[in-house]
Amino acid sequence: MTAAPTFAARLRGLPDPETSPECYDGTAFKRALAWTVDVMVIAVICALLVPFTAFLGLFFFPLMMMVVGFFYRWATITAGSATWGMRLMAIELRDGDDRPLDATQAFLHTAGYAVSVAIFPLQLVSMAMMLLTPHGQGLTDSVLATTALRRRR
Repeated sequence: MTAAPTFAARLRGLPDPETSPECYDGTAFKRALAWTVDVMVIAVICALLVPFTAFLGLFFFPLMMMVVGFFYRWATITAGSATWGMRLMAIELRDGDDRPLDATQAFLHTAGYAVSVAIFPLQLVSMAMMLLTPHGQGLTDSVLATTALRRRR
């Protein structure tokens, strides 16, 4: 029987925050700005979709935002390991081996985000973790061994 890998071992490929702090500088703040941009993009997409629902979408706008937001996040993270807001802020999500997220990881990351938004105390925990953990990971990042880094050229 083998023991489960330690948390540090799951992040073995990522830059060390002690020796490469520039990879993590400002990522929590940039994630907050990216989230704001993404919410605005999702709201615009939803507003453009409302006429195609015979305006019934107005009655279900928060639900529409959640559904469109889920697919937007999943698609953009799959395509470039970052949402459009993250790309604008020059950050990207990486897995524990410092690789871009694939479609499955992007789906799981997006699902984790959706759960944390649906259960508000989890979102507060996630935000605190982004500010306080060495790798700047939120709750979903910690579970999946992913993190947001400054985009490298």
